[in-house]
Amino acid sequence: MSIIVLGTVALDNVLTPCGARKDMLGGSASHFSTAARLFSDVHLVAVIGEDFPKRYMDFLKNKGIILNSVEKMPGLSFKWEGKYEGDLNTAITLNTRLGVLSSFNPRVAAGETGIENVFLANIDPDIQMRLLKAMRRPKLVGLDSMNYWINNKRRALLKVLKMADIYLVNEGEAKALSGESNLLKAAKALRRMGPPMIVVKKGEHGVMFVSDAFIFSLPAYPIDTIVDPTGAGDTFAGGFMGYLSGRRGLREADIKKAIAYGTICASFNVQGFGLERTAVLTVPEMNARLAKFKKIVSF
Repeated sequence: MSIIVLGTVALDNVLTPCGARKDMLGGSASHFSTAARLFSDVHLVAVIGEDFPKRYMDFLKNKGIILNSVEKMPGLSFKWEGKYEGDLNTAITLNTRLGVLSSFNPRVAAGETGIENVFLANIDPDIQMRLLKAMRRPKLVGLDSMNYWINNKRRALLKVLKMADIYLVNEGEAKALSGESNLLKAAKALRRMGPPMIVVKKGEHGVMFVSDAFIFSLPAYPIDTIVDPTGAGDTFAGGFMGYLSGRRGLREADIKKAIAYGTICASFNVQGFGLERTAVLTVPEMNARLAKFKKIVSF
């Protein structure tokens, strides 16, 4: 039950209707790992700069996340600044500082190249491909991306897509990459690009899963106060892939339960700034909310 994740470990400045935070621990890999560690041993591949606070590395380590493949380089860490206004499903990016991420070449520790479960969180698809080539025998490869890579590195992204088993994508990205305005048609078009399984994240409207075998849709867990949506999609991916990494096969029931766990993890994420809420999340607490969720969606 191990998974290796490649992505960003960042410093985030966030403004929402509930307040503001500066220099929080963020990044796609941080959010993914904090959820996935509830199900699996998580090995993190990322880069940080000389300015990255030691307390954040200590935090990740204390959560059981294995940091052997996190590299510290001369320069400044990746930093993102954004805000949320009326539509909490969409972040408004105010500033992005790539820092050491601009020259990052992932190096996987020798003992980690044989890990069979791989997740490529949102990062440059060329970097994702280099990570994949470093792995000896991946059996389950999950992939995430964003509109920037769709628009600026489409060819590289399509190459990685052909090597992925699961593509996690939000609604806007699915339509942009596929060229389809209908979401189901978009998911089916993405399936034809390579990945056997497509997971479309729809924010407050839930998730849709599409494969040749079956289609499954699940609403989001109802939350009346959203504090900070940053990282909710990465947190969903962590719960989803973390659960699947412990399964022997990919049965329909396993995939549906993984989607439910991802949904529950994301519902906790939005109730605090950054990693505040998922950092203290426990398995019993998660399972208690899952039981409530089952009552909501059953009929």
